[in-house]
Amino acid sequence: MENLWVTGYRNYELNVYDDKDPKLRIIKYALRQQLTTYLDQGLAWIITGAQLGSEQWTIQVAQQLKQDYPELRVAAMLPFMEFGHNWNEANQTQLNNILTTADFTGNVSAKAYHSPQQLKSYQTFMLEHTDGALMLYDPEYPGKPKYDYDAILKYQTQSDYTLDLIDMYDLEDLSRQISQDS
Repeated sequence: MENLWVTGYRNYELNVYDDKDPKLRIIKYALRQQLTTYLDQGLAWIITGAQLGSEQWTIQVAQQLKQDYPELRVAAMLPFMEFGHNWNEANQTQLNNILTTADFTGNVSAKAYHSPQQLKSYQTFMLEHTDGALMLYDPEYPGKPKYDYDAILKYQTQSDYTLDLIDMYDLEDLSRQISQDS
């Protein structure tokens, strides 16, 4: 797999509102582990959005992984122009910081948000430009990522496309493992 779409829960869906939240340490550890496995198998690009939560955390983890994998590239693809413009100032600043660290940024739609079809077009773009997806998502606890999850499952019926999940059980196991190691 050369190109990987990473997405998942938003920060508020996991009740993570602070960079010092202990849950974030577990989440980033899980992302790091999975991404390292892909990198050891030839991953070249991580392609993600810039939603608060899983997508921004992925970009942060990827930037750290570049120390050991300098060939890694990160693309932050936004679903439409002016993405995040209605966020509060702190979140807009965080978005701008994330976008400046990416190797490539772009908008799937050249227009500001005006239709849910733009989000479907974004999903189609991501599916057609990646070989597989990694989701921080648990089907037992649906949230906004359910739309991407369902789109991926549908796409898998017509294409050879990989989907790996980091679910709540994985996070609980890692939490226990980390607490035993500490």
